[in-house]
Amino acid sequence: MDNIYDIIVIGAGHAGCEAAVASARLGSKVLLVTMDMNKIAQMSCNPAIGGIAKGQIVREIDALGGFTGIVTDASTIQFRMLNRSKGPAMWSPRAQCDKLYYSLNWRYILENTCNLDIWQDSATSISFLESNIFGVHVSMGAIFKCKAVILTAGTFLNGKLFIGNEMAEGGRIGELSSYGLTELLKSKGCTTARMKTGTPPRIDVRSLDLNSLVLQEGDDVPSRFSYLPIPSPIQSGVAQKNCYIVHTNKEVHDILRTGFDRSPLFTGKIHGIGPRYCPSIEDKLRTFAGKDAHQLFLEPEGWDTYEYYLQGFSSSLPLTVQLEALRAIKGFENVKIFRPAYAVEYDYFDPTLLYPSLESRVIPNFFFAGQVNGTTGYEEAAAQGLMAGINAHLKINEKEPFVLSRDKAYIGVLIDDLINKGVDEPYRMFTSRAEYRILLRQDNADFRLTEPGHSLGLVDEYRYQYTMRKYDLTNDIISFSNSTSVKPEEINTYLSSINSAPISSKKKLSDILTRPDVSISELLKNVPRETSFIFQDDFDDKINNVLENGMVSTNTSAVLIALPWSAMKFNGIVGANDYLKNEIIESAEIQIKYQGYIEREKRIADKILRLESLTIPDNFDFSKVTSLSIECRIKLNRYKPQTIAQASRISGVSPADISVLLIYFGR
Repeated sequence: MDNIYDIIVIGAGHAGCEAAVASARLGSKVLLVTMDMNKIAQMSCNPAIGGIAKGQIVREIDALGGFTGIVTDASTIQFRMLNRSKGPAMWSPRAQCDKLYYSLNWRYILENTCNLDIWQDSATSISFLESNIFGVHVSMGAIFKCKAVILTAGTFLNGKLFIGNEMAEGGRIGELSSYGLTELLKSKGCTTARMKTGTPPRIDVRSLDLNSLVLQEGDDVPSRFSYLPIPSPIQSGVAQKNCYIVHTNKEVHDILRTGFDRSPLFTGKIHGIGPRYCPSIEDKLRTFAGKDAHQLFLEPEGWDTYEYYLQGFSSSLPLTVQLEALRAIKGFENVKIFRPAYAVEYDYFDPTLLYPSLESRVIPNFFFAGQVNGTTGYEEAAAQGLMAGINAHLKINEKEPFVLSRDKAYIGVLIDDLINKGVDEPYRMFTSRAEYRILLRQDNADFRLTEPGHSLGLVDEYRYQYTMRKYDLTNDIISFSNSTSVKPEEINTYLSSINSAPISSKKKLSDILTRPDVSISELLKNVPRETSFIFQDDFDDKINNVLENGMVSTNTSAVLIALPWSAMKFNGIVGANDYLKNEIIESAEIQIKYQGYIEREKRIADKILRLESLTIPDNFDFSKVTSLSIECRIKLNRYKPQTIAQASRISGVSPADISVLLIYFGR
């Protein structure tokens, strides 16, 4: 094994996996260093991918050529599209996964990626030759030389575990912490602090009375994350696993409070800040003191295990208190647990000291991604890993960085928030954080990002052409709806049947489709056949052509997914033609119904984009612009924005300050 690499990735969690594969597929020689090859892409917390805004991120990763979506689909045991009752900007895919298969599928991809080696050990130090990165040292004495490093160490840097009064070292229960890197990076000018996260107990489902719980089934027609025509187990007819809704009660809360005097959260043993949007159960009781019940979710951890995850019951209380409180929940009277809940405290680094490429401002060619940047969640980590992997490769090849703007991707919102606003608690993505969320829908991530991914070299020609054909078919439907009219006698019977006002003169199909209760499929079933587009043979032929080209292609990353740990569960998509057709129709319908909102957001985004093009000189001293407020000067000198738009998003910089900057730079 050679010891000279272009890029070394430290940590094989969700960020590390995406970073390593991306940089290797772009042509860099990559080494992935992990403490345990059996824990690659381990789902340390809940066994699910996606959710509100997180699902959009995973689809963006997939559209750019990343693998989180593909691995999720291959490991899915239940799928739900969240927020269907709301507008399409809020729809968010979410999949329960088999945790074992998820890790094995990721390992399969890593081991079958060219230019990528894996080394099991703990990284302990990084050496420099003057100001340049020279290599990475591991605990067993080996030294690997490299040009760039991507740190994706998750919760392992000086990690500590807490259960009641008990404290142990570790990044996950049963796994050692990593030491040395924080102190080294701090000496180089990086700013570090502590954060806290936690995980709930794992339950033996055989010990529960499931009839006492509320059943939560998957979607009747399950979707998937990847836009590629690759099936998931549940799309081949395999029955989905069920989840359950559980509620605490006043007795549960009273029992939990008896352990507050031994909770490290309240006794001062834990100094790190925990996630506000995913608090521990004791945090919930303190914050919502007057609430007598909290909703929990019981989620399966895999196809072939009795282990279930109790989402919402994260805790660091003593084990005896945890068990007594659980047994006071309806249906949990005889509960047995496989693993207790515990809290983790770990080091993270100030993300405002990063460029938009995720390269450190103080250490050239050093990139940070994932929880080390103060984020929480697999999806946020994977997105950062993908971007860091891309940009590390571009940097060592002296190419311009790849940066996504806020109107192009949730990934752009995530990174822009981190580097401009920083974090004072673990960052979690929400749709509310995106000002252009009607543009950043889960259904159109491939239309937004496949072309940039293709330009980078992560999206192959097959996938690019597949997306373009799909895009053309979607536009065909939109054009047809905008150019085809129906007469009152052709449509009024249908409109009356859905209690929608009849028309008195010819109307374009697109005008009728803007009505909330009208869908393309139902509308075209109720117009004359010669008017209907969807059911014309040429449309079906085009759908078949897209799929057939996909199945016979040999020059595509899709071929890689002969994933052994999922292939045993399925043999193809049931109704693949109908699935793709419905996907295209849904995307077209959303664009027709929300065209006004979409165009308005595009206009706003274009205005902001003009500010993005107004650059600020490197290392500009804002203190000499005395017309700026004192707070503004301090913040700008700290964050060193590269554009006027970036400066406008920094907390403490007012619109008046932006006007001053525009005048100062002669804009």
